[in-house]
Amino acid sequence: MGRVLVVDDDEVIRQLIALNLRLEGFEVHTAVDGQDCLDRVRQVAPHVITLDVMMPRLDGWITAERLKGDAATREMKVVLITARAQESDRRRGSSIGVDAFVTKPFDPAELIDVVRGLASADPV
Repeated sequence: MGRVLVVDDDEVIRQLIALNLRLEGFEVHTAVDGQDCLDRVRQVAPHVITLDVMMPRLDGWITAERLKGDAATREMKVVLITARAQESDRRRGSSIGVDAFVTKPFDPAELIDVVRGLASADPV
């Protein structure tokens, strides 16, 4: 199915997402915040990154900007997971190059569908 890097500072949410994706056949790696994501992304080489917005050290916005601004990672698909999905947030995400938004609280099946769609469209 593909590799996914799940990035969330909340261990329960991180493990919930990882478990659901593994059950669907994805190879899943995890990171505890944006900096951890950036430190691991080249080694993991994920097809899709699920990225919480509100995290310590490096939030999801800055992490997404760095991922999309780097030639080595810009083609990786990024799904922002956020409790804030106002139009201004969606515009900001679009300007960064984010591929999808999932709003908290989310249905795991919805997230799986989004990740599956992005992974199957991924040229990597």
